[in-house]
Amino acid sequence: METVIRKWGNSPALLLPTSVLKEAGYQLGQKVDLVVSRGRIIIQTAKKVEYDIDALVNGIHASKVHDEVTSGPPVGKEAL
Repeated sequence: METVIRKWGNSPALLLPTSVLKEAGYQLGQKVDLVVSRGRIIIQTAKKVEYDIDALVNGIHASKVHDEVTSGPPVGKEAL
């Protein structure tokens, strides 16, 4: 299928027909990676990154931990 690269704002854009997305198994809003290889642009499914909160917290270096910061008493109807 042939299509044309056009300008969208300050960026080049390529319209992908719904039938092409469907056939490739993609859907609107899906995150993808763009890979450039030997003069070709490849669209592939983005890898889902999983985070472990315990590992992230344990990875905080002691030099990055700080004391509680206060901005003073409430001045309006903000919740504490």
